[in-house]
Amino acid sequence: MVKLNADMKEAFPKMKVFPVATASKDGTPNVVPLAMVSLHDDETIWITDNFMNKSMTNIRTNPKVAIYIWGPEIKGCFQIKGVASIKNSGKEYEEMKAEINRKRPELPARSLVIVKITEVFECKPGPTAGSKLI
Repeated sequence: MVKLNADMKEAFPKMKVFPVATASKDGTPNVVPLAMVSLHDDETIWITDNFMNKSMTNIRTNPKVAIYIWGPEIKGCFQIKGVASIKNSGKEYEEMKAEINRKRPELPARSLVIVKITEVFECKPGPTAGSKLI
């Protein structure tokens, strides 16, 4: 796994909605706008599954995900790729569920998706577009 640098970590609380992409086992893409995404540590992202039906089906058969980070308050633009696992019980799941219940008790917080970051790519236009950052 790889660790995000300081600028990348600073971007997370500035994002309001995260485009999160998954693909089915046969490669059919799916992207959803998610607000319940957080940086758990330098190399791990937590995503709360409230209503992610297609995405969860995809992750169960193909755990690779991509998350796009960009906005007017963010330095740069980057894409995070990682491998996801799903938790429906245990300490991490209970921690996420308690946090969601405090913030938004009306949401179901059905599952916790834990993404271990594997790569980060540049996505701003120019000669370095698409290059691997870490």
